[in-house]
Amino acid sequence: MTKKKRISKRIIKENLQLSTLMLPVVILLGVFAYFPMFGIIIAFKDYKVPRGIFGSNWVDPLFKNFEFFLKSQDAFRVTRNTILLNFLFIIVSTICGVIFAILMYEVKKATHVKIYQTVSILPSFLSWVAVSYIVYGFLDGEKGILNQIVRAFGGENIAWYTTAGYWPTILSIVVVWHGVGLKSIMYYASLMGIDDALFEAAEVDGASKFQRIIHISLPHLIPIVTIMAILDVGKIFRADFGLFYNVTRNVGELYPTTDVIDTYVFRALMQNGNISMSSAASFIQSIVCFITLVTVNAIVKKVSPENSLF
Repeated sequence: MTKKKRISKRIIKENLQLSTLMLPVVILLGVFAYFPMFGIIIAFKDYKVPRGIFGSNWVDPLFKNFEFFLKSQDAFRVTRNTILLNFLFIIVSTICGVIFAILMYEVKKATHVKIYQTVSILPSFLSWVAVSYIVYGFLDGEKGILNQIVRAFGGENIAWYTTAGYWPTILSIVVVWHGVGLKSIMYYASLMGIDDALFEAAEVDGASKFQRIIHISLPHLIPIVTIMAILDVGKIFRADFGLFYNVTRNVGELYPTTDVIDTYVFRALMQNGNISMSSAASFIQSIVCFITLVTVNAIVKKVSPENSLF
């Protein structure tokens, strides 16, 4: 046996356990992420269920299915809403996630800190259907908690579900409440890697707690915040269907500010049943998301190479 083969065999043996642990993830990625990719050709076919993917005819012209979305009169509106709302969510959730992680780190020696962390994570396990009913309990026109408070102070009911202008703020609050606990875990884990000696030295030098956060905690979070932001920006053209469809209850009056690409395509699919057109819209989203991810990462790599994703 050659030296190279002996080294390879030793490496495999040493990493066998880790490779075995990784195997389920690789299988899941293959089954649910890579194997379905061949279905992209549906976007270029006149797909008929009885014929299947390969039996269906190619459309002529080849990009005919893309016209459904690109030439739609609502294309600009849903694209604008998708990008602006996702951008708003990224900013708000990142800021809140960092603040919450720092707060948890500062009270990490408190008796009930584990309870605080667990309670903050629980909303992330709720489906958007359940969340929609919780939101409805607050915003219902007659029996909603917020309108009861408004009436208690002598005001009149607010028509939350027919006033589109309120919903960028409402959705931002819902997104933060639903995901800030889970998102802050990564920031918290990064903070746990800071050497306590740095804080002790800063305290000896007379730095206040706020100054220690500004000059030690936040700079330590920059790499992980940057990577998370790159990944989030890479999905900026793809909206969370459950959030926008269920929480807004698919009310037409809210479409000017809450209708996004995913909900628009879903309604079109339900109306005309054309799977090929829906696949074409999803294909456009994937291409734009990929371009955005690569572009943002290239910018970050040029400005700060150590904080880039790849």
